[in-house]
Amino acid sequence: MLFERSEEVTAIVQVIVRDNNVEQALKALKKKMQREGLFREMKLRRSFEKPSERRAREKAEAIRRARKLMRKRMEREGY
Repeated sequence: MLFERSEEVTAIVQVIVRDNNVEQALKALKKKMQREGLFREMKLRRSFEKPSERRAREKAEAIRRARKLMRKRMEREGY
């Protein structure tokens, strides 16, 4: 789930409760929210992040993703 000021993008997360099993539905909801990145987004929005800090964080995340992709690619190719 992604919220941006320039583009209001909202995704509806829906979980069906079966046989009054609220615990199972809650577990499924948390899993979906984790997958959507909602918890991470909330953590980032707790406090103000300076634009320079944001750029540094995004750059570090991009580097991390690229390294992970390279590791997976090397593993597939058998190096």
